[in-house]
Amino acid sequence: MRFARKSSRRRYSEYRELRRSTPAKTESILDEVEAANARRKRSRSFGELFFSFLGTLRPHRAAIALALGTVTFSSGVALLVPASTKFTIDYVLGDSPGPTGLPDGVVGAIRHVGLEPTRTTLLWLVCVVVLALTAASLVVGTWGRFQATRVTKRLQAELRRRAFEHAIRLPLHRVQELRTGGLASLLREDAGQAGDLVFSMVYNPWRAVVQLLGTLVVLTIVDWRMLLGAILLIPAVWISHRTWIRRIRPVFRDIRATRAAIDAQTTESFGGIRVVRGFGRAATESSRFVTANHFMTRKELLTWWWSRVVEIAWSIMIPLASAAVTIYAGLEIIAGRLSLGDLIMFTTYLLLLLGPLETLTSTATNIQTNLAAMDRVLDLIAEPVEFAGASGAIRLAPGQVRGQIEVRGVSFSYPKATQRIVARALSGARSIERGSPDKRPEQHAQDRERPVLAGISLMVEPGQTVALVGASGSGKTTLCNLIARFHDPSSGSILLDGIDLRDIDVESYRRLLGIVEQDVFLFDGSVSENIAYGRRDATPEQIVEAARIANADGFIRSMEQGYDTVIGERGVRLSGGQRQRIAIARAVLADPVILILDEATSNLDAESEAVIRDSLLGLMRGRTSFVIAHRLSTVRGADQILVLEQGRIVERGKHEELLRAGGRYAQLLRTQLEAGKENSEEPLVAE
Repeated sequence: MRFARKSSRRRYSEYRELRRSTPAKTESILDEVEAANARRKRSRSFGELFFSFLGTLRPHRAAIALALGTVTFSSGVALLVPASTKFTIDYVLGDSPGPTGLPDGVVGAIRHVGLEPTRTTLLWLVCVVVLALTAASLVVGTWGRFQATRVTKRLQAELRRRAFEHAIRLPLHRVQELRTGGLASLLREDAGQAGDLVFSMVYNPWRAVVQLLGTLVVLTIVDWRMLLGAILLIPAVWISHRTWIRRIRPVFRDIRATRAAIDAQTTESFGGIRVVRGFGRAATESSRFVTANHFMTRKELLTWWWSRVVEIAWSIMIPLASAAVTIYAGLEIIAGRLSLGDLIMFTTYLLLLLGPLETLTSTATNIQTNLAAMDRVLDLIAEPVEFAGASGAIRLAPGQVRGQIEVRGVSFSYPKATQRIVARALSGARSIERGSPDKRPEQHAQDRERPVLAGISLMVEPGQTVALVGASGSGKTTLCNLIARFHDPSSGSILLDGIDLRDIDVESYRRLLGIVEQDVFLFDGSVSENIAYGRRDATPEQIVEAARIANADGFIRSMEQGYDTVIGERGVRLSGGQRQRIAIARAVLADPVILILDEATSNLDAESEAVIRDSLLGLMRGRTSFVIAHRLSTVRGADQILVLEQGRIVERGKHEELLRAGGRYAQLLRTQLEAGKENSEEPLVAE
């Protein structure tokens, strides 16, 4: 909502004031969250980043050496071409020294091929030689540049692969901490810019150095005094580069940050389009978008003016330098110490000198940007992966597992970085559930210090069904997450068939699981692809059978392309109940040993739930199942019902036993009856 409260003009004025108050800084102006994250990052030196980059280039050393060899050849050959201007003016077009003044070696070489050194012959020879040199430089240079480009693309793909494979194994709480779109930006933009170091740090600087040294050698041969004058341009280049570094580049960084924020807001607005329209906020969202874009446009205009200042400075310096060279060389020509060809050639090489200088200065800027991207990629790769440090992990096959789950004295607290998110979610849920105002901030602080689970012990025999009931925030989902090993307990242990989950390979363990959550996530693919997500070798017949069990076959066949229908991002083309049934079919097809149903029927209407109730009971039969209860019909058949409050088990037993005991379970049921919610599909607790 930060874009909606200030006009773009006011925000821009405040931005300029901040920028003027810190003129010496090269960093972009970050918001508080970004600044805090930046302070936590480890700062790597240029040397560390450089050698890390060289390490990534090790498999491509031959291709890099070949590319540098070709660019050396092509740049050297290209430097010979401007010398043709002196030859043409002095020996072809001019009378002094004219063709008769050609060096004896050149005359002998021309006659050796059966030609006479006339003006016409020399003119043709110059053109042929220039074309040949240009063609050779172009062919060899293009081929070498292709080698460097191929290395760049391979390196980008390799860095993206390494970053993705590492990121997907990060602890769940770390993934949740990442800002929306931040990880995708890192994988796409930062890994790509890190790969661009092949050009910004190796290829382009090498080519510029070859051109610069070659040009300086030629200028020295012509007249070393004019060379000294040309070298005076270097401070001007440095000053303009410093202007870029200090003034323009930080604003470009801010523009990219603003653009990222606009993209995030746009994605959020369209992702919540039903809420936007339901509350009549379309105009507000549009205003936020337009204001943010106006703010970014003002920044872009600021960079335009600064860029023009640099261009104007260069537009003045180059004519001044050319005028000085012309006056000096003209006096030398009048005195007979230089030829007209020397002047033209020197002026040409002087202009060529500016190219490498500009390349080196702009490369310095690109290197900083690309190294920053490399630093971010290295930060990600350096983060510990999920359950790092486990050694000698046991790999399990489904046929080897009975499915006995034992929970021994388990307590759990979320990492501090995610406790604020959990507290906000729980406070909102409690406010809705109880119809009461939210707690005071100091009470939230106390909640964050309290463990989510405390001293949980439980034995579940193979094939048993355990139902978890309780108010929101009591720890039901957290306990299921620990059983699924999305987290490890802070203390205590969870065992499968007597083996601690921490001793089991996490990938092989999760292949034993089938999970259906209340918040169903479907991928942007076909219906059949989503159902077969947990079992990629499933046949079409098996997919259809799983859909029938989940009561999804009917509505799937009524869609325009049946099982091949693309359902859109997160299943946007389906209703909530349809998404839930596809998720159930996905779990059915996975044929899990351990089944976790987190309010799996909450989005189904009464008729659909009644149809698939027997199918769910059939699915749970013979499987160790954990059910977060939402419907009374789901609870009644459970082998154990656990009532959780504030992370502790306060009651356990079967449905009839708990009703006779008249404890918390019976109290929850009476509360619903008194509220007039008693029916065959009533919620057990208000979630």
